[in-house]
Amino acid sequence: MQRKRIAIKNHFAEIRLINHRVIVALIIITLLILLLIIRLFYLQHAKHDLYTTLSKKNWLDLVPAEPTRGLIYDRNGILLADNIPVFSLDVIPYKIQDMPQTLSEISKIVFLTDTEIAQFQKQLKEHRRFEELPLKLRLSEQELAKFSENQYRFPGVIVKARLIRYYPYGNSLSHVLGYVGRINTEELEEIDPVNYSASNYIGKMGIEKYYEEELHGQVGYQQVENDASGESIRTLNQIRSNPGEDLHLTLDINLQLAATAALEGHRGAIVAIQPSTGQILALVSEPGYDPNVFVAGISNQDFQALQQSPDKPLYNRAIRGLYPPASTVKPYIALQGLNTGATDPSYTIFDPGWFKLSNNEHIFHCWRHHGHGEVNLHRAVVGSCDTYFFQLAYKMGIHPIDDILSQFGFGETTGVDLVDELPGNVPSPAWKRKTKGASWYPGDTLNSGIGQGYIQATPLQLAAAVSTMANRGKRYTPYLLLSAQSPGKLTVTQPPNPLKPIILDDPQNWEIVINAMQGAVTEPQGTLYRVGKNLAYTVAAKTGTAQVFAKKHTINEVDHEDQSYLPERLRDHSLLIAFAPVDHPKIAIAIISENSGVAATAARKILDYYLLPHQGVKPT
Repeated sequence: MQRKRIAIKNHFAEIRLINHRVIVALIIITLLILLLIIRLFYLQHAKHDLYTTLSKKNWLDLVPAEPTRGLIYDRNGILLADNIPVFSLDVIPYKIQDMPQTLSEISKIVFLTDTEIAQFQKQLKEHRRFEELPLKLRLSEQELAKFSENQYRFPGVIVKARLIRYYPYGNSLSHVLGYVGRINTEELEEIDPVNYSASNYIGKMGIEKYYEEELHGQVGYQQVENDASGESIRTLNQIRSNPGEDLHLTLDINLQLAATAALEGHRGAIVAIQPSTGQILALVSEPGYDPNVFVAGISNQDFQALQQSPDKPLYNRAIRGLYPPASTVKPYIALQGLNTGATDPSYTIFDPGWFKLSNNEHIFHCWRHHGHGEVNLHRAVVGSCDTYFFQLAYKMGIHPIDDILSQFGFGETTGVDLVDELPGNVPSPAWKRKTKGASWYPGDTLNSGIGQGYIQATPLQLAAAVSTMANRGKRYTPYLLLSAQSPGKLTVTQPPNPLKPIILDDPQNWEIVINAMQGAVTEPQGTLYRVGKNLAYTVAAKTGTAQVFAKKHTINEVDHEDQSYLPERLRDHSLLIAFAPVDHPKIAIAIISENSGVAATAARKILDYYLLPHQGVKPT
């Protein structure tokens, strides 16, 4: 049996192997230590400022402070949009682990409507998790006391004192002021995220939207110290927010209320302008809505009811309502007839109650079926003779008509400081070919001559045009902002904005047409004679009737025929333009009353109130 051979170890080789491994290990360790030293040097020196800042953020925090929204006043300093203090229930989402459970528990203490919960959940999707979001905007005293007792159970839910918008005149100013509401996704993409970091509300309509930048103000910050749990301990430093500017509007709230009362119970619009400046004294669209319900958050059900209402309370008729101006354009057509030589004060026609084009069987009826008899320009304006203006329009042609209406501002926006104004329409042969794909016919020209057919205008355009008539051609942009003032700074007044004036070859033509408009009020044949009796001031005016339901003729342009047999919404619209006093105009107005004939009586009430404040209707 052979014995197993035992290998003799090479101790020198093993020692060399171990030494080699030790050297490699030492080199690796040395490199790692060197890298560590380099990293430490980099962090301590190159990134010193960054990590100092991050370190401070562990115990310091910057909390944005919402600026106070600017107030809105009328021209006499009466408050129209206020900020009132409330206690709201706010949520900081990142501090809450189970949001549905938290909302369920809160609802046992504080009453939460389905609308409030739905709006809060919508805000959760649109805002970042560390932003404070209002859950309930106005806590009652009982709710405040009850939640305060249980607040320890809800980390991340706080009671916050804040200011919310309040509109003391409610419906009466809804279409002028608009309202503020919660910021939505589309608005988040457009606003400055820094300046709105503490804001949840933004102007949605009217003045609130148009002057959002001025009203909002500049965000401020508080530097607060936090404890280990992230709760604020104390405020170390503060950069105060800058409040928004206070705005004074050109509106006279008492006249606004008087105009609203004059149109109460009827759909329509009233615009009153100071002719010498273009300042809007009143702008009414009826019916209106209560803007305060939008501030707190309107339910989907209530919003749908407003949207689907046949009376269209959300629709601003004053700047978006498009109506045939009807006979209210006749003074401008008469003016152009004089200016072009197509007629003169002595030119007379016989009106049998109708007009007929040669080589055409269609008969164009005057509103007065038995006619006006012998009619010159003065009588044609006073009695609103359609036949005279049919002949004048046919004689002039469409282009001079378009020209004068465009000069008075029809067919384009006025430039008023409100959003979503519509331009209306002054039709022309080119317009008809483009939009209707049809040729222009002489009958289209006749319709334009009495403000019917394709022509459309807003009540604001009508008011601006009659203001130009009152000024004998001087034009101004209608505007609502009278002045603005930042806290501690001087008031900045908004000056009138003059536009290109209307220059006539013979300035006396202004007086010829205005005298005829005055005759519509003072002469027995005038369409406003009955409502113009016993006036203590002079007034020039023109009525108009826009047909909704086609019929053979009417009896009187003010009262129309008896339309009681028609459903209300098929009855005629009544329109009126006026200015007073005639020689030194203080006010110009335009009124549209849908499916009713109250425009004339409403005008009398408004003019009496403004020019005879102790005799006119009183605002409510």
